[in-house]
Amino acid sequence: MSRPVKITIIEPSLILRSGIIAVLQQFKGISTELFEVSDFEQLKTSPSWQKPDIVIANPIFPLKEIKKEVSNPNVKCLALLNNLLDSTALKAYDDVISIYDSAEHIQEKLTKLLHEPLDDKKQESLSQREKEIIVCVIKGMTNKQIADSLNLSSHTVISHRKNIANKLQIHSTAGLTIYAIVNKLVDLPA
Repeated sequence: MSRPVKITIIEPSLILRSGIIAVLQQFKGISTELFEVSDFEQLKTSPSWQKPDIVIANPIFPLKEIKKEVSNPNVKCLALLNNLLDSTALKAYDDVISIYDSAEHIQEKLTKLLHEPLDDKKQESLSQREKEIIVCVIKGMTNKQIADSLNLSSHTVISHRKNIANKLQIHSTAGLTIYAIVNKLVDLPA
């Protein structure tokens, strides 16, 4: 028998927390161990041994801080939407569920996250344009040169570079070069 999937729900609303817990307990084929957290201070004081596999969090809480507090570098994070929110705020999450999603839809998303390879996730999260910009950066091109080459504005290139750094947590050209080689974005000369 495999171990249960540890899921932490970080949501200030008791009604929403209780609702998502009721939905998660209905799942067939997924054994879960659920933890409730109503605020960020409670997350800080929760035992570090819990190390959840999945965090379902209200996006009002800072995702970087959540990942730091849960003591699991491989944790998958789902945003729990209960209202309209700017989609750029959700890019850092592995996926999004809404209070309007069906139980089946939520189970599909959780199952997909649990079976998703860790390394492929990062590269898939990059857009084709971001991959092109990485290649230009490791070729030593300036933001202006990249913009001219790809018919973009310099501001757009800077935005793409910030998104790349946030998604990959790589902040140097050397790091991007290694990433590009490992993920076959560029070929090494023979």
